[in-house]
Amino acid sequence: MPPKLPLAKRIELKIARVLFALPPRAQLWLSGRPALVRAGATLHPQLQLALTLNRGHDKVIALSHPSLSKARRNMVRDTTRFLAAAPEVHAVRDFRIATPDAELPARHYTPAPSAEQRPLLVFLHGGGFALGNLDSHDDLCRRLCSAGRLHVLSVEYRKAPEAPFPAATVDALAALRYAQAHARALGADESRIAVGGDSAGANLATFVARRTRHDRPPFAQVLIYPATDFSTQWPSREQFGRGLFLTAADITWFDEQYAAGAQAKADPDLSPLCDPDLRGLCPAVVMTAELDPLRDEGEAYAAALASAGNRVVSWREVGLTHGFVHLAVLASAAEQAVDRLVARVSSLLHEPVVRPVSTARAEVN
Repeated sequence: MPPKLPLAKRIELKIARVLFALPPRAQLWLSGRPALVRAGATLHPQLQLALTLNRGHDKVIALSHPSLSKARRNMVRDTTRFLAAAPEVHAVRDFRIATPDAELPARHYTPAPSAEQRPLLVFLHGGGFALGNLDSHDDLCRRLCSAGRLHVLSVEYRKAPEAPFPAATVDALAALRYAQAHARALGADESRIAVGGDSAGANLATFVARRTRHDRPPFAQVLIYPATDFSTQWPSREQFGRGLFLTAADITWFDEQYAAGAQAKADPDLSPLCDPDLRGLCPAVVMTAELDPLRDEGEAYAAALASAGNRVVSWREVGLTHGFVHLAVLASAAEQAVDRLVARVSSLLHEPVVRPVSTARAEVN
């Protein structure tokens, strides 16, 4: 189980939960400004309060290596502040996956014992290809494992700028191959191994699904507000690129660090939306957030997958921003959205292996 919160943190958590449970008008008053509306989309009062409490959110995350180091520490600090309040799972084990290029930190979350083997999700964390680690996404992985009744294998890949594209894609593929080769040892169903992630991690999941489509592909791909196009400035980047948790300036900096190793921004291994042939891919779960700079490219990729004949379940979470999964421990709006995600992922991964082909289903929550 997660370590017990010290007294000061328990008090801080209780106060925060009281604030996030206040009526919307009170939350807006505490935020110090009227409801934030951009391009016809209204930010949920809980998220607006979170922005106020998270001062400095409108600054570029990292402009130099020293500040990148600080940003890495800050992301882990902010996402693990109340980790002890995260759901318990049956077991958690940290180890390393040896590859020809690196040793990748990994964490295996085991669900409650069952007479049947459970599916396994290889999870690749977000963070602009430069930030994040196993701890930063521990809460989400625990929720997927516990409520989703899944084995979750969270794998940390090499990051930019030290290891630019395509290093992370190589590591992501190695993570899937490890899971497929060791599924029985992990206690999982080797016929139902999926790959997924959020933001940058979702981008890597798209690479794995595409690269393996003709050779032991994953059972499904789980894409949480995915980055899918480095070559185009989509309208949502302009509409929601200031004053929220992820800014357009952040995205530009991340792109410059990670994409430095690419010959072209339209390389499908970097920008999967630029792939002219998306046929024959595994089923996809795609979740986007309404006030997210990456919203348009994520939804365009879901539509492209569906147009190519793939099975897609996609929806937009109204009133939420990029990174909202990290607020599930505090904000009910974020927690309910994560619950919907977990339910849909679990439903797909627990289906029988043989499935009829169906069309895409688009939803708005």
